[in-house]
Amino acid sequence: MYTQVWAKYLPIIKILLKKSITADQELALNRIDFEKLGIARKAGYKFTIIFEEGKAGNTIGGIQLARDLASVLLENNDTKYLFKHNTYEITLTTKFVLLITNKTKHPVPLPTAEPEENSPVEE
Repeated sequence: MYTQVWAKYLPIIKILLKKSITADQELALNRIDFEKLGIARKAGYKFTIIFEEGKAGNTIGGIQLARDLASVLLENNDTKYLFKHNTYEITLTTKFVLLITNKTKHPVPLPTAEPEENSPVEE
């Protein structure tokens, strides 16, 4: 349901994931993008996803917004590579701000020759 909205933000999220190796990152999302799809709660939604070892490491079961974000991120080869080699915490605040934190002690960046968008990722 929300995958198209998250896909719209994917290029920016990828840049922020790369930058999070040196500092925490924030992205203010456009609330209207989400309200058009039915999120009408005044307070918005709040969730945290922890990505480790190439997958979402915590339960996000009941929150469709979180599941769709995880799906979009895990379908992309660049973000999949980063999640395989680093631990990230991605939080959506009630004010529709996405917070990205790299929790890895020794973060691994993308290789300088970045994988192509549709190329397979080594397991």
